[in-house]
Amino acid sequence: MNNINDLRLNNISKTNSNQNIQQNNIGDEFAKMLKNEIDDLNKTQKTGEAAMTDIATGQVKDLHQAAIAITKAESSMKFMLEVRNKAISAYKEITRTQI
Repeated sequence: MNNINDLRLNNISKTNSNQNIQQNNIGDEFAKMLKNEIDDLNKTQKTGEAAMTDIATGQVKDLHQAAIAITKAESSMKFMLEVRNKAISAYKEITRTQI
């Protein structure tokens, strides 16, 4: 009887270990994706700032492209702020959940 219980505990332990590994992999993938998106946002913001600087100094070559870069940077920032707000909201909801 003890051997059966030991086998069950080993199987449960292995299952929990596998689930933890899968959760860590998903967490790592999410972290990489989030970092890539933040890096892209940073590049877009720098491009927008450079376009605004070019307009302010009169060095702009194509006003239309500069306006597009500025608008894209603004939209990207608004989108990232909404993602952040949703993540904070989800976190607060999870912390309020009773187990």
